[in-house]
Amino acid sequence: MRIDELELEGFRNYGNQSVTFDPACNVIFGENAQGKTNLLEAIIYLSCGKSPRARTDREMIGFDFPSASMRARVFAREREFKVRVDLYRDRRRKMSVNQVPAKNSAALSQVYNTVFFCPEDLFLIREGAAARRRFMDIALCQLRPRYAAALAEYNRAYDHKTRILRDAEERPDLLAALPEFNEQLVRYGGVLIHYRHQFAQRLNEYAAIHHRECSGGREELDVRYQTVSSVTDPSADVAVITEQLRQHMEAHQTAERASRLCLSGPHKDDLLVTIDGRDAKQYASQGQTRTAALALKLAEREIYKNATGEYPVLLLDDVLSELDPKRQEFVLNRINGGQVFITCCEDDRLPQMLGGKVLHVHGGELV
Repeated sequence: MRIDELELEGFRNYGNQSVTFDPACNVIFGENAQGKTNLLEAIIYLSCGKSPRARTDREMIGFDFPSASMRARVFAREREFKVRVDLYRDRRRKMSVNQVPAKNSAALSQVYNTVFFCPEDLFLIREGAAARRRFMDIALCQLRPRYAAALAEYNRAYDHKTRILRDAEERPDLLAALPEFNEQLVRYGGVLIHYRHQFAQRLNEYAAIHHRECSGGREELDVRYQTVSSVTDPSADVAVITEQLRQHMEAHQTAERASRLCLSGPHKDDLLVTIDGRDAKQYASQGQTRTAALALKLAEREIYKNATGEYPVLLLDDVLSELDPKRQEFVLNRINGGQVFITCCEDDRLPQMLGGKVLHVHGGELV
């Protein structure tokens, strides 16, 4: 998978920009706030219809533009694709693949995939469970269209149920709709658990290898998926998981109404990461947590490769400058085989070290 050409119009601080890329390595350097991360954001959005930074599409439209356009020429699965997304301030976005309108983000994910790594991800181990769920969700939404659809429906039902529980004291009549949303939550929740468990198994397999290599064989990393306590076997059939979720939810109905919160479901899932048997979140050093985070992100890349037969486009946003020389070398030795985009600061030595195509960004313009 590779991006051969990208065109931006009215996107963030890019007015009208067209650029071609190297099939292997692209180094993008410049001072802060000039547009390095914005460029990566466009590449990510075209791969999955989601931004790693923006809460709404309107945020990505340049201040002086009524709309924004992103267009890419992509080569994947021995074919060339043209992907386009148009964003508007006052109406829904438009997406297309080879000039055929795309109904949803899944159509974009079926063209090419991306793995994005930024400095915040180095704290993935230390953050709360929501960060690790988001890590799983972003990966699985690109890999499995059924997962993306189930996640969207689960979130919709969760929002409805949350509002009902919150407002039920003033409006008891709302409780009549609760069984419908409970059923949706257990049905779609069963699908989420099924795929998350499979992903966590592969993640554990590859991340353990990367962590062992980076630590010189001194440490063992283990990743385990944690979900609702009533789900005794996350690898069971979805129908079995769904029934166990239903039983758990029924057992918590009284507590949910009293607390006005959704207490039962995979929206509380987590990944338990241990190093040599100890909880990494509590006991690992800063260096260990960074190595573990690197291992998880590199494992994500391997999972894509094994699922699609091609490496995803890898985007490293100013990550290497946050690492010591040993970990820099470890990452650089493992990014061959696919297209890579690396951003760095003006005074960084990376452009000379890595070769490939070097692009300088200044004020939303590429040189």
